[in-house]
Amino acid sequence: MPAPLANIHGQMMPLEDVKVSVLDRSFLFGDAVYEVMRVFGGKPWLEQEHFDRLRGSLAAIRIEGVDLDRLRRRMHETIAAGKFGECTVYMHVSRGAAPRKHAFLKQSLTPLELLWVQEYDDGPTALARQHGSSVITYPDLRWHRCDIKSTNLLANVLANEAAAEADCSEALLYLPDGTMSEASHSSFFTIVGGVLHTTPLKANILPGITRNFVIRLAQKADIPLREQAIAKEDLFRADEIILTGTTSEVLPVVRVDGQKVGSGEPGPVARRLQEMHDQAVREFLSRH
Repeated sequence: MPAPLANIHGQMMPLEDVKVSVLDRSFLFGDAVYEVMRVFGGKPWLEQEHFDRLRGSLAAIRIEGVDLDRLRRRMHETIAAGKFGECTVYMHVSRGAAPRKHAFLKQSLTPLELLWVQEYDDGPTALARQHGSSVITYPDLRWHRCDIKSTNLLANVLANEAAAEADCSEALLYLPDGTMSEASHSSFFTIVGGVLHTTPLKANILPGITRNFVIRLAQKADIPLREQAIAKEDLFRADEIILTGTTSEVLPVVRVDGQKVGSGEPGPVARRLQEMHDQAVREFLSRH
């Protein structure tokens, strides 16, 4: 298995050799955005969608001077140089390094452009997709711009750690009024009577790339969709729940807070969407 290969400002090197200034604003303030992309057979999946979201994140926090076409070329060059097949790409862009000061407008900054590629073992997640996973619910302690894919992830880290300590794969986050938002590092849907339900984007959630792709799959399969508020108690009345994400893909949830979801087994809607996702990947690979 090849070691992770990094690319920082166009220079490739082993990931362990990358050095970043302690004055970089991503280290001091979390002043950075990122993307994680799945690569199948050496080919980045949903590439344009990830770069479109990265462009939006950069604009939202006013990081300028990043050539995304150049960053994309570097990504492809790094995948090829490492002869990677099944892997992930992590892309990280910060505002840059400067003396520690909160305001940034009057500072001359060069954005940090870092990415790395590493092999991905899908085995454990594939097993969870087959048998289903367990999750907990947890308070949503995050900031009010979760639509930006920012590196400010401490609240997500604490939520996911609570899930791990409960021997669960994920935490579904709820707001003070008891409505659900999303999960600590994925999106989620409930299924009730064959209808998909998901939190609307206007409710301060990330526009998940896989979430949006699954919505398109559902439309293609004539599976009804409702984007509306989901209450915490709705989780325990759902026939099915699925997580969606770059590496989780379409992952059935079979227990929430120790209680069975539906029959306690992955349901028919989850299975249908999994089949459609896998078929879409096969068709993508056949075209490239």
